[in-house]
Amino acid sequence: MTGETVRGTGDGTAVVVGAGVGGLATAIGLRRAGWTVTVLERRAAPERYVTAFGIHPTAQIALDRLGLGDALRARAVPYRGARIRRPDGKVLAALPLERIERRAGRPELLIARPHLIDALLAELDRLGDAPIAYGRSLTDPGALGADLVVGADGINSVVRTACFGTSSGPCPIGTVAWIGIAGFETGLYGETWGGGRFFGMTPVEPGRTNWYATVPAATTAREVRDAFADWHDPVPRVLAETDPATWIRYEMRHLYPALPTFVADGRVALVGDAAHAMTPNLGQGACTALLDAEALTRSVATAGPGGLPGALRAYDAERRRRAQRVALGSRTLHRFMTARHPALRDALLRMLPA
Repeated sequence: MTGETVRGTGDGTAVVVGAGVGGLATAIGLRRAGWTVTVLERRAAPERYVTAFGIHPTAQIALDRLGLGDALRARAVPYRGARIRRPDGKVLAALPLERIERRAGRPELLIARPHLIDALLAELDRLGDAPIAYGRSLTDPGALGADLVVGADGINSVVRTACFGTSSGPCPIGTVAWIGIAGFETGLYGETWGGGRFFGMTPVEPGRTNWYATVPAATTAREVRDAFADWHDPVPRVLAETDPATWIRYEMRHLYPALPTFVADGRVALVGDAAHAMTPNLGQGACTALLDAEALTRSVATAGPGGLPGALRAYDAERRRRAQRVALGSRTLHRFMTARHPALRDALLRMLPA
């Protein structure tokens, strides 16, 4: 494990709103820094739906610093050898996974969402004295009597709306992603780009394949199968052999316009989707949430309540522009991937290494 977050001597109190990846990671970092933490979660229990998170090497380092690197590597699988293809199966380019691995000295990792959530919950439980209040809907963040309030409550963030106004909000982009887990390993990974839609497959754990299909928003589950019926093997087989009752429908949205700050009032900070919700095209949603959590908790680790305003400004300076650049890049890539007339796009892709 490399470079754990500094254990602070702060005796502040914090309320983290949201028990997803960003919220749990923030709670862990604050507890390690000596803060008293409560987590509020509107759902009655942790979400257990299965999909795969891609964890970039930079986010792996953040997990190492939070003391969670070993737990990640125990259940994750490396992502290598992925290609971008046409619907007929012709390879257009390689995803830059091997270049990332050579540069970072470690591979991109994929982990099933429940495994990462369970690892975060286990670490928070091990640290103790950080209760999660499930079934708790927040209406007035200003009434929370804590030194620090962290909005980790997603794209529809109550904390963001209450403390930052409504000038930025969820913006649909007219497409949805259908997500599922096939009960076999395809052995063929990457993405296939067609006209106005695409299909992706990644490993997730032995004997299973994570897949996602992006189509116009009005497309039903039955129409998804029809939309990819003539695509290369194993795309039709993946859809045919995955029970539609287990599919997840995800409306693709992003936060727009970008926020001018991630912090407010010297005591409120946003992390993850609450701060910079993005389309999933770069696979960086979980990564940016983890990087936010580590940066925020590192900034406040030794600040204590008295130094909190400056610590929050430092967090905003470190993370806001970086996260917003990733969000912009993901949205731009979505436009490129879903081009209705893909001939020029495919010609450009063929110029990349295959």
